[in-house]
Amino acid sequence: MDAENPVIVITTTGDRGLAERIATELVDLCFAACVQIEGPLTSVFRWEARIQTDDEYRLVIKTVADRIAEVKQLVVKRHNYDVPELIVLPITGGSDEYLDWLRRETNRQRS
Repeated sequence: MDAENPVIVITTTGDRGLAERIATELVDLCFAACVQIEGPLTSVFRWEARIQTDDEYRLVIKTVADRIAEVKQLVVKRHNYDVPELIVLPITGGSDEYLDWLRRETNRQRS
């Protein structure tokens, strides 16, 4: 994957405040151009041999391939889950103007 290819990284957290802190830090450090916080939403999953249902907030992180490692590292460092969700999806198309903006934002130095 080319370093400037746009991607979406998805993670969730059970705390709105934590979601906002992670999102703000990702954008401040230019690791992400934009982070959307969705929720609360309901997640159903198996953890420690039990089916659990929890309210969570989803972070949709817009970045480029070259920033994936930094995004993952920050999320893991700040996260309160033992195993935070980290899913990377390629962006295969979209508005040229938006994708150019995304690349510029993740290529700049921290403000």
